[in-house]
Amino acid sequence: MLALRSSLMRMLAPWALARQVCSSFTVDHKQREGTFYEFCTYYLKPSNVEEFLHNFKKNVHLRTAHSELVGYWSVAFGGRINTVFHIWKYDNYAHRAAVHNILAKDKEWQERFLIPNLPFIDKQESEITYLVPWCKIGKPPKEVHVLWWTENADIRAAGRQRAHENPRLVSAVRESVNYLNTQQNMFLIPWSFSPLK
Repeated sequence: MLALRSSLMRMLAPWALARQVCSSFTVDHKQREGTFYEFCTYYLKPSNVEEFLHNFKKNVHLRTAHSELVGYWSVAFGGRINTVFHIWKYDNYAHRAAVHNILAKDKEWQERFLIPNLPFIDKQESEITYLVPWCKIGKPPKEVHVLWWTENADIRAAGRQRAHENPRLVSAVRESVNYLNTQQNMFLIPWSFSPLK
């Protein structure tokens, strides 16, 4: 399970530069030249969520043949529950464009997944995100996505309780909240085909 916190900020700290996804899928906390992650959000019609996800699971191999799937989750609570998030890794913008061109011409992908599932999607959003080194960045972000892994919701609640009892952490949070405009928390459940659990 993952807890996703999305915050719109005026200023956070001197260690972040752009929208980012923070998780264990980075290597040595360094971004390779050109590498980025596309953070996709699909808002689905409630009656079709399960059908959409099972159809994707059945056909995921058609999509992952062209670019790396980092993770795929559905919202358990803390937001619109008929929502799925997925993250794709690209070497650069040319790589992303090539993948989308291939998929637009891939009849099997179109007929088995895209065309049957388009009516199930109410809205979709896409953001380009980067994993950035914490120590070399000097400008604050406008938006940050943070992914926190936890075994289950009860362990997450216990960890938050312990954090609330730590005076240094409470002080740091009180100071940083001055820079926060909005915050949204969601609890995400990974699907079986999601590489990042």
